[in-house]
Amino acid sequence: MIEIQHVSKWYGQFQVLKDCTTRVDKGEVVVVCGPSGSGKSTLIKTVNALESIQQGKILLGDISVHDPKTDQAALRSRVGMVFQNFELFPHLSVLDNLMLAPQKVLNRSESEAKAKALAYLDRVGLAAHSHKFPSQLSGGQQQRVAIARALCMDPQAMLFDEPTSALDPEMVGEVLEVMVGLAHDGMTMMVVTHEMGFARQVSDRVIFMDAGAILEDCTTAEFFGNPAARAERTQVFLSKVMGHQTA
Repeated sequence: MIEIQHVSKWYGQFQVLKDCTTRVDKGEVVVVCGPSGSGKSTLIKTVNALESIQQGKILLGDISVHDPKTDQAALRSRVGMVFQNFELFPHLSVLDNLMLAPQKVLNRSESEAKAKALAYLDRVGLAAHSHKFPSQLSGGQQQRVAIARALCMDPQAMLFDEPTSALDPEMVGEVLEVMVGLAHDGMTMMVVTHEMGFARQVSDRVIFMDAGAILEDCTTAEFFGNPAARAERTQVFLSKVMGHQTA
């Protein structure tokens, strides 16, 4: 479903992505992890052209994402994106946040958009909060609204860019629970996260990045089950992250 072929990207003289190649098949959950500044968030944002690339190619099905002729709005309607900081419209109610894009981009009627929005709010456990504004919700609730908003576009795949890193620890679980449900339902997902418990339990594959390059691209069982077979940099990362999360 998502194919990344020899992708490189620079910010001026600094190369942030170095010849990255991987793929995400339909129904697969792939976690992208690595230290801060490794390029993982930049990589995931290139998948729906929120970040440009200078070399390589990215395909979503048979669509070349960075082809100048590609309709970016139509592309992004097929790939849901959930950001670290929710990105909800503060002046709109929760329900209106969910209804806006389906009406404007997909030309759905108000009644159809409302029915789908309420159904997805119910799915993430927030149907009773549809009338509220984002500022009246906790961080975890806002992130669940953001996930529901993305689902309202009926995406073929979902991208998550560190969806729990801005949350208080008590709120992380409620967001991960929704993501686990999506994975079990067969949603194609590419997830940038430091939540190694989620990666271990839910993902099919793990990509580990460092300094803009993909150092590991293997099954979850291989990544966590045989650390000695991993690159030295990966072993250092795993020992620190796993040690911290089990402490």
